[in-house]
Amino acid sequence: MNAESAGSKKHSVLPPIIPESEKEFLESIQSYIISEIEKVGCTEEGPAEQYYIIYKNVFEMIIEHVNTYKGILTTIKQEYDSFIEALKKGQRTAFYLHGKLKVIACEPSTLMYYRKRVSQLTEKIRTIENNSERMESLIQKIRTLRTEASKASSSPKKINPAKHIPGLNQKDSLDIDALTKHLALLQKKAKELKVDMLTKYIPLENLEGVQVDLLRALAEREKAEAENEKLKFCFYRITQFSNVVGTWENTDKSVETLQNLLLQMIENEKEAKGAVATSISSVFERDPSKSKEAEDLIEYIERFNELFSRGQYEAAAIFAVNCPRGILRNEEILEKFRAVGPIKGKTLPLLIYCEGLINICTAAKYPLSEYLTAEAIKCALSERRLDLVMYWVTQLDLAFSEAAGDAIYQYVDVDKHHVSQCYALAQIVYSKCGAHTKAALCLCKQDQVFGAMDYLHQFKHFPTEDYIFLMKSCPSVQLLRCLTQEWDGKPAVLSLGTTLLTLLGTEHKIYCLRLLEELAKDERGDLEKLIVSDSDCTVEGWKKIAEICLDSRREKLSKLLISILAAQEGVVEVPLDDEDAKLMEHVFW
Repeated sequence: MNAESAGSKKHSVLPPIIPESEKEFLESIQSYIISEIEKVGCTEEGPAEQYYIIYKNVFEMIIEHVNTYKGILTTIKQEYDSFIEALKKGQRTAFYLHGKLKVIACEPSTLMYYRKRVSQLTEKIRTIENNSERMESLIQKIRTLRTEASKASSSPKKINPAKHIPGLNQKDSLDIDALTKHLALLQKKAKELKVDMLTKYIPLENLEGVQVDLLRALAEREKAEAENEKLKFCFYRITQFSNVVGTWENTDKSVETLQNLLLQMIENEKEAKGAVATSISSVFERDPSKSKEAEDLIEYIERFNELFSRGQYEAAAIFAVNCPRGILRNEEILEKFRAVGPIKGKTLPLLIYCEGLINICTAAKYPLSEYLTAEAIKCALSERRLDLVMYWVTQLDLAFSEAAGDAIYQYVDVDKHHVSQCYALAQIVYSKCGAHTKAALCLCKQDQVFGAMDYLHQFKHFPTEDYIFLMKSCPSVQLLRCLTQEWDGKPAVLSLGTTLLTLLGTEHKIYCLRLLEELAKDERGDLEKLIVSDSDCTVEGWKKIAEICLDSRREKLSKLLISILAAQEGVVEVPLDDEDAKLMEHVFW
């Protein structure tokens, strides 16, 4: 039988007749698909996840509708679900491995930078050693020349007429130009000596007159002191007499009582005079130079005031820091130099005084107050002398205060090229004065979060406000994670939930959300452990955090928090009257 005869005997096949109930079901399915797509807002380029959820629900509706093929369709659906779940898990694993690959790829470059830094430091050490050797050789050469000069001066030699001019060699002694220059130099020195003779010295014939004036001034001072003592004694007698009269008026006012009181007053005056005379004699017997020392101190102060009034501020500053008994090393003199202000073409007088103050106090081991140290640091920074501050902080043993650390910390805003040096110096100052929270902040500013945590755990537990201050001053996900989790076997210093509630309402909200996302991605379940073990934050607080995540378009994170809370309480609420809830019932099965 050929193909044509076979084709002629075939009958036309009629389309299957669909029952009315099946038509209604198909139409409801199609309308549901269209309405869900419009409700979700999916387009042809939309996310596949949304399409998957919609058609998954449709497939389940078909399974429920078709009773005959329900078993095999359910099996097919389970296979597809397991396959899709395996794809999702593979994507998460690929994302994790991609990040790990990036970290591994960065290790060679980091090692290269470390090696480069090692070579730079090695070269710097070599340069310093060469400079030290050069300085040692120069010092040795100078010592040799001094030894030869001392030997030459001790041995008698004949003077060469061509070399009798000091400061000139034999060749220059015969050169007219060199002799002219040397003559001008000698004339300049002679002029300076004449000026010094007029300003710093007095003629020898006037010495006797000066001594006479000094003796007369001392006699007038002694006379004034004696008069002052008499006036003090008179005032004492008037006061005592007033007390006697007041006592007599409060008694029976008899003449005999008044006489006894007056006699008692006279005896007290005699005893007081004897005690004063004894104490004065004992003082001068022990140390007769006390009066001379007082005169020297007064003369020293007058000399300082004279230099200051003449505008010789550099000499006045050196004079003040070298004063005996430190009478001019105080806040009053510092404010006096501050009032002078800057002088064009010269070093700031206040800086000269502060530098000399720290140097002389360190050399003499004289304790300098925290206020003067802080003011000296502020003055040096105002003149952009960070090198000077670096030497004071790292090489000298000074009494630092929190104000000094704040001045160095704020200097970062002025000098952007030495940020790391400023933070390191501020950290040293804060550590020495006991401002440990700010010292940890300086470590965080240098990206040494782990070092800051080790530093904080060396001391007792700080108030929560200090840790919040640290987080707000240097916000980062790493710091927030270290503060809210265990560290080296020690419990966390902050509650995760309480900290998140504190910071989510501020400009640091983004760091809190990033921390939650990192914890949610961790497959070890760190987020659930932290929520369960957090006794300071209630369930209502975590619900509020979930709501904030939802408002910040972190729907998955919000759902994860809610699911953890629901599992913790053992209760899941599904509203029965809500149609959307009925469609999503399979999620909670």
